[in-house]
Amino acid sequence: MFKIVGHILVLVCTIGGYVLNKGHLLVLWQPFEFMIIFGSAVAAFLVANSPHVLKATMKDIGAIYKKDTYTKAEYIELLSMLYLVFKTARSKGWLALEQHIENPEESEIFKKFPKFHANHHAVTFVCDYLRLISLGAEKPHEIESLMEQELETQVSERNHTSHAVQTMADGMPALGIVAAVLGVIHTMGSISEPPEILGHLIGGALVGTFLGVWMSYGFIAPIASAMKERNDSEVKYFLCMKTSVLAFLQGAAPQVAIEFGRKILLHDTQPTFMEVEEATQNVTAT
Repeated sequence: MFKIVGHILVLVCTIGGYVLNKGHLLVLWQPFEFMIIFGSAVAAFLVANSPHVLKATMKDIGAIYKKDTYTKAEYIELLSMLYLVFKTARSKGWLALEQHIENPEESEIFKKFPKFHANHHAVTFVCDYLRLISLGAEKPHEIESLMEQELETQVSERNHTSHAVQTMADGMPALGIVAAVLGVIHTMGSISEPPEILGHLIGGALVGTFLGVWMSYGFIAPIASAMKERNDSEVKYFLCMKTSVLAFLQGAAPQVAIEFGRKILLHDTQPTFMEVEEATQNVTAT
């Protein structure tokens, strides 16, 4: 909602300021300049990126206008799930978790946490490392190194889309100059026309520079930043799992291990200690 309001404010402030300064709106109507700038930017975007990135970009752009994937409620559920897994491993041994790790779709533990259970990537991430630990890979530094490499790959892959859109934004001011130069060339070819026509042609040429800079810094670059921010915030979900698992592997009690995970969360999504404790008490009661 706020992002849509932001787009509207960019339009209102720019066009409104121009009109209040007694500018002529018709001069800004230059569809051919827009076609040169935006069309060329989209064409270059298609050349520079793979079909996978193109599809992911469309998905990520749509996602920034939706509510955050992981809110405080999702993190309370995640920490509660980790607590129950750790408690089961501590009290019954890793063998008791084997059926849940090998067949998470049918796991009675994971089914208690529907949002986590529906997140295929998160379930796979947790089960893969729990499986490694249950098979004897109990050296924390080895597990941590592997987790870091996986998350680095994930971050790099997720940021492909925002980087691609930012590159598009960076090129649009230059394409605006291209459109302006073409407009000047057109004007010079009409040098014999009367001043009022030449003035309109020169104004149209300058609109090219305006459109390139305006679309870049007013729309495309902010969208790229919003995509990166959302992707980075989603990686926190996996970092929380990583931190908690490593703490438990190093010998921390279940409640302490999930506290390690809670502490790394961003403040706007971080549940309080008491909220997590209350949630885990309810879990153990079921």
